[in-house]
Amino acid sequence: MPRVLLIEDDASVREGVELGLRRRGHEVRTAETGEAGLDELKGFQPELVLLDLMLPGMNGVQVCRLIRESEETSLLPIIMLTARGDDFDVVVGLEAGADDYIIKPARTEVIEARIRAVLRRLTDPGNGRPGPEFHGELALDRTGLSAAKSGERLQLAPSELKLLLHLAASPEQVFSRQQLLESVWEHSYHGDARLVDACVRRLRHKIEDVPGNPLYIQTVRGFGYRFGPL
Repeated sequence: MPRVLLIEDDASVREGVELGLRRRGHEVRTAETGEAGLDELKGFQPELVLLDLMLPGMNGVQVCRLIRESEETSLLPIIMLTARGDDFDVVVGLEAGADDYIIKPARTEVIEARIRAVLRRLTDPGNGRPGPEFHGELALDRTGLSAAKSGERLQLAPSELKLLLHLAASPEQVFSRQQLLESVWEHSYHGDARLVDACVRRLRHKIEDVPGNPLYIQTVRGFGYRFGPL
């Protein structure tokens, strides 16, 4: 079972989530502050981070950005924990690089399902076609689960890579936000479209020459997104 680092300042939430995950076989390390959580990263080497947004001192958004900016941890899956109604904080957290979010309080089976879904993005080779495949300056390796632009490897978070591979598998096909939520995030009916929109914005800043005039991931107003035409 994957190692999980839980960064949460609320003792009751922290203890409940830790106990639930340990009972399911996870190795769990906890931290009460963002600073302590960052200190745990190197020694513990988690496979996923559960990150509370509202932390004392360094908040969850700042922690998320630092994880994404570090070459050693930039690909580490991050799931935010947020209180119900913190809509603004959710958007900011997603823009900072979180792969998904869970509203507290949440049952252990819900947290476990989200963990599995995020980790599958690191192991699922898309449609199984051999790589690399080339789309303009982009090279996508579905077997190696990697992407490069102009020969330079891109540092993509799990959700960013899965979204890119999914769209590129069907060039010029338009996908609605709901279709992408179901295929990439494995969220069923009435998922949160902000996950898709935030991921698209982050991805555009990494793969597009001009993010405001995208070549690869294009918006089809009133419908959703498509890959190309190039």
